[in-house]
Amino acid sequence: MSCHDHLYACSTPRLNSRRWFLKECGLGLGKVALASMLTDAFSSKLLATPASASEALKPRAPHFPGKAKHVIHLFMAGAPSQLDLFDYKPELAKLQGKPLPPSVIAGQRYAFIRSDAAVLGPQFKFGRHGKSGAEISEALPHLAGVVDDICMIKSMKTEQFNHAPGQIFLNTGFAQPGRPSLGSWALYGLGSESQDLPAYVVMSTGGGVSGGSANWSSGFMPSLYAGVRFRNQGDPILDVTSPKGVDPKLQRASLDLIEEMNHARLGIVGDPEIESRIASYEMAYRLQSSAPDLMDLKKESKETLDMYGCDPDKPSFARACLLARRMIERGVRFVNIYHEGWDAHSDVVGNLKSNCAATDKASAALVKDLKQRGLLDETLVIWGGEFGRTPMVESNVALGRSLGRDHHPAAFTMWMAGGGIKAGLTHGATDEMGFHVVQDEVQIYDLQATILHCLGFDHERLTYTYQGRQFRLTDVHGKVVKAILA
Repeated sequence: MSCHDHLYACSTPRLNSRRWFLKECGLGLGKVALASMLTDAFSSKLLATPASASEALKPRAPHFPGKAKHVIHLFMAGAPSQLDLFDYKPELAKLQGKPLPPSVIAGQRYAFIRSDAAVLGPQFKFGRHGKSGAEISEALPHLAGVVDDICMIKSMKTEQFNHAPGQIFLNTGFAQPGRPSLGSWALYGLGSESQDLPAYVVMSTGGGVSGGSANWSSGFMPSLYAGVRFRNQGDPILDVTSPKGVDPKLQRASLDLIEEMNHARLGIVGDPEIESRIASYEMAYRLQSSAPDLMDLKKESKETLDMYGCDPDKPSFARACLLARRMIERGVRFVNIYHEGWDAHSDVVGNLKSNCAATDKASAALVKDLKQRGLLDETLVIWGGEFGRTPMVESNVALGRSLGRDHHPAAFTMWMAGGGIKAGLTHGATDEMGFHVVQDEVQIYDLQATILHCLGFDHERLTYTYQGRQFRLTDVHGKVVKAILA
């Protein structure tokens, strides 16, 4: 009879001694004890899961001293065309209007076009800039001015070829909603240095985000680690300002009563989300005094506002970038700025002119501003979209499309700056058609592993236990791209 059978038998009306129980079930208990000891030994190498909301947000040391303490992720949602901005291919100009060779396009899948669509050459002139001699499109004149401070990765590759899955995959390491985002992992690992602002802030300056809140969700982690969405004008969060006539003492007393009731409920059910709710109420209360100071851009000098191209009273990508720098100064750990609108299925030239006009000056200014304030070395700046665009043209009369480019997951470009990344470097290369990566391929998991490394984490050891399994951002994949590290 097995231990399980003995335990089942104990449910019948029969008296058994402790000596009998240990004799019959001791072997099973020994296995349980051994499993527990092994688990403890293994878990000691990992980050311990915080016991409470207050513990969860305390600053913590990473696995090793990371050069980056903060991250600003400029997410160009919709996927900018690398072929017209970063990855100049003279061969495409020669092949304009002709199909690509079958050997190049074999086995490829696209969202809207046939793989034998005609080639569309580069739509802008390129030039070499800085001491590094990096090639940059004329559509990005301001970025060209800081090219020696950035690292361009021309060999990015992803598994996803549609927007929502691609965005979620880049942010969470999984193509479907439900996993913690990169910002959540950073906050889980490092805690917060800010007492009066959320540690993880999200802003959007375009027409919305295809992947939605799954991009900054905490997934199966407590919601305390989720990104907090800020508006780009007025109060950062609706109703954060108390209505006129509300007595501060009464408000404080009300919050104290709600906290007391929440703690009482927490003691009964033990739901960690109640702790998150308590922390959220307190953060909202502190925001009433910290938010006005953060959002008052008129305190910035005219030179700074001009450098960003920012009107303090108007929502814009420039305003969001300047706010991001102010947040970093106040200890915010992770800032996402989504600029949706790069999905150039038609009129790729018009699309790029519009989006570059909105983002180029401010992106370059952010790098300059952080550097001159001594913040760039400890702030990792990331710029890029979820995938690239095809070398072939998209033209569809039925959909009213012409001279556009379709989604292209096989090769695209991103750039990074500061926070432990080598400056003035161009990493990786694509073939002469800009179609496939041919040198130093960087997968999404490699990018994520490298970001975590810059923050001081071994991506294989930064884990979170959920439903009996230890999860990590990079799952069972990824390697640090050591060649781009400073």
